[in-house]
Amino acid sequence: SRTISKRLQMDLSPASVRNVMADLEETGLLFAPHTSAGRLPTEMGLRLFVDGILEVGNLTEGERQAIDIQCVGSTDNLEGLLEDATSALSGLAHCASLVLAPTTKSPLRHIEFVNLSPGRALVVMVTEGGIVENRVIQTPPGVLPSALVEATNYLSARLVGRTLGEAYEEILSELEDHRTQLDELTARVVESGLATWSGGGQEGQLIVRGQSHLLEDVSATGDLEHIRGLFTALETKEEMLKLLSLTDTAEGVQIFIGAENNLFNLAGCSMIVGPYQNSSETIIGAIGVIGPTRMNYAHIIPMVDYTSKLISRILGQQS
Repeated sequence: SRTISKRLQMDLSPASVRNVMADLEETGLLFAPHTSAGRLPTEMGLRLFVDGILEVGNLTEGERQAIDIQCVGSTDNLEGLLEDATSALSGLAHCASLVLAPTTKSPLRHIEFVNLSPGRALVVMVTEGGIVENRVIQTPPGVLPSALVEATNYLSARLVGRTLGEAYEEILSELEDHRTQLDELTARVVESGLATWSGGGQEGQLIVRGQSHLLEDVSATGDLEHIRGLFTALETKEEMLKLLSLTDTAEGVQIFIGAENNLFNLAGCSMIVGPYQNSSETIIGAIGVIGPTRMNYAHIIPMVDYTSKLISRILGQQS
C-alpha cells in the first residue's frame, strides 16, 4: 500500500489505499491467495480491468516484421501460413498459441492428385473463395500416375461447384457399394484423399504450438495436474474447437478469462483470440493464444489482432 501510495498521482495515504483494497476485496475484485500474501485480482476483477480500464499498446516495428517475415513465406499454402502464424505468436507472446483452420464450407473450384514418389501423393484442393489446401497422402503399392489422374477426374466430376460436406457421404456410399467404374487401387486413393479432410470437413482443424510455455510459471497458472488437464483438452481438441467457433460471428479480438469457460476453470488460464477472413470477407477461422490469467493483455491483444488481420489480408489477395 505504501508503494501504491507513492506511485499514485493523487494524495492518498497508505491507510486509504488499504481501505480501498479492502473494499475491492469485499466486492470480489481482489483476493488474498493466503493470509500473509498481498492482494491479486480475481477473474471478475480482471474482466473489469480488461473491459473498462485497459489501455491497449502498440506492437513495435520489430514485432510486426517478425510476424510478417514468418507468414509471408507461406502465402501459397493455407496450412503452412496458419502453422507459421501460430509459431510466430507463440514465440513473441511466450504463450501457447493455436489456430482454427477453416472448415471446408466453400464450394470447390479444383481438386487434384499429384504424384510425389512411390507411395506418396499430394492432394491439392482449391475453394471458390480462393483457399488452397495441400495434403500429402500415402498411396497403395503399385499405384500408377494414371490412377491419380483417374481419381482426380472422378472427384472433380462430383465435387467441383459443391462443398466437400455436401458430396462426402454420397461419394463414400458409391465407393462402399462398388457403384463406380474405378479399380480397387484408384478407389483406395480416392478414399485416402477424402480422409485427409477429417470426415468431410465438418470440423475445422486445430493447430497448437508452444504448449511448453504454460509450464514456465506453474505457480501463476494453477498446479501441474490442472495444466496436464488443459494439455489433455488441447489434445482432444473438441472443447477448444467449440470455443474458437464462437468467433464465427464476432468482430475483433475476443477475450476469455478463467472460469468464463469450463476449459480454463481449474487451470487459471485465459485465451485471447481473433477471427480471420477469406477474400469474400467471410470469417472462416480464428487464431489466438492461451496463457496465465495474469498475462500482459495490453501487449498480447494487439499481437493477436495484427496476426489475424495479416492472415485476412494474405487470404484476401488470393482469388
